[in-house]
Amino acid sequence: MTEQPPIHIVIVGGGTAGWMTAAALARFTAAKVTLVESDAIGTVGVGEATIPQIRLFNTGLGIDEAEFLRETRGSFKLGIEFDGWAGEGRSYMHAFGTIGQAHGLLPFHQYWLRARAMGKAQDLAAYSLNEAAARRNAMQMWRAEPGKPVPDMPWAYHFDAGLYAGLLRRYSEARGVKRVEGLVSDVELDGENGAIAAIRLDNGQRIAGDFFIDCSGFRSLLLGGALGSKFIDWTHWLPCDRAIAVPCATRGDFTPYTKSTARKAGWQWRIPLQHRIGNGHVYSSAFMEEQEALDTLLANLDGEPQAEPNMLRFTTGTRAQHWRGNCLAIGLAAGFMEPLESTSIHLIQSSIARFLQMMPGKQIEPALADEFNRQARFEWERIRDFLILHYWANGREGEPFWDTCRAMELPDTLTAKVDQFRATGFIHREHEELFTEPGWLQVFVGQDVMPRGWNPIADTMPVEQLEAMMTQIEAGVGRIAADLPGHAPFLRAFCMPQDQRKSA
Repeated sequence: MTEQPPIHIVIVGGGTAGWMTAAALARFTAAKVTLVESDAIGTVGVGEATIPQIRLFNTGLGIDEAEFLRETRGSFKLGIEFDGWAGEGRSYMHAFGTIGQAHGLLPFHQYWLRARAMGKAQDLAAYSLNEAAARRNAMQMWRAEPGKPVPDMPWAYHFDAGLYAGLLRRYSEARGVKRVEGLVSDVELDGENGAIAAIRLDNGQRIAGDFFIDCSGFRSLLLGGALGSKFIDWTHWLPCDRAIAVPCATRGDFTPYTKSTARKAGWQWRIPLQHRIGNGHVYSSAFMEEQEALDTLLANLDGEPQAEPNMLRFTTGTRAQHWRGNCLAIGLAAGFMEPLESTSIHLIQSSIARFLQMMPGKQIEPALADEFNRQARFEWERIRDFLILHYWANGREGEPFWDTCRAMELPDTLTAKVDQFRATGFIHREHEELFTEPGWLQVFVGQDVMPRGWNPIADTMPVEQLEAMMTQIEAGVGRIAADLPGHAPFLRAFCMPQDQRKSA
């Protein structure tokens, strides 16, 4: 076995997907990396809310958290509030972190179900530190100290995706990534094996490479266009196909959580940043005209719009293969999952991590692509199921869009999950599917999908102990949350440069 020469990887497209990919390749590999993008092509720009895994990516790159928040005008995120999904006037939160504490063989919610039936438990939210903090618009970080337990309160971020891409571009170019300005006019295939040999730009430049990463967005120029990986349409399960995005002036609460508000034929997002609030209306064109959708969005902003609304068309679904031959699609080029649970940037991140684990040399091994595609398909389908649950379990009766969603036939994988929970509250996280048991639990309970019973092992706990357990956990959550600083002052102090922080 001889040492392999570095391969040349060509990334087509910038934005969040392209520059996250370039940054990771520059940090962890010896590959020669060329990124081709055009200033003439805008980005979708709705990926402003994330889940906690983004912290792993930034940490891996060695990006300082305070610097990241300063550069991207970011804020903290403890979860997502769903307003109106269970019915008008009702809300619940999918908060990050644990719910209560497991006891013996069973997770906390099995005991909670029994205590709730006996009238000895509060709403599920009372046992979530993340939700308690979020509802108080509070934030805190704890640093591990020997012998001192650290409260479990994981966080993610809201940030300006364009500023994040700019930060990663500077990071990447400082580490040798070459950026080429230009529009791709043609994709040249190898006549013998059908692989991509090179791309040609509108200025006539030819760029050859060993491996190509398609970050060209919805166009999917390489994987979908040149290589013909078909698109699997999930519109029959996730019927929204339009979005209107617009930033507005900052007013109202500076919440450490994203808000998703159910509307007549879809939902509206609210994402608070340091300098503005990101807003958008995701809807189904089969049930609402564009003008009504725009009017609905503009009538429900915190402050004055700060830009012209950005109209987006999309189809929810995924490419049958994300990796074909010597080409991998990342981000929107691989598929689209609406931003209901803030998974867009995570799917970029997970594809990058998976590729780094299976990264080929100059000789492309089909077995690697097959395994990548198998794992990607599993991940996308399980996220799809979680999103479908929100729509199917809605409580908005009498509205055609929502009535249609409740009547849909579910994928077998989701049907099994619902049936298992309805039986005894059982939730199984299969392999490495993204959403954990507490996530599924909060959506089930928040949208009134309740079990008929609970695991009988929970009945072995004496009633006095059960009641004490509920009281102690609730009191502990409330005590910690009551002492937390507000989100805005905490963020200001945290984002100070280190030298100023010492003297503040």
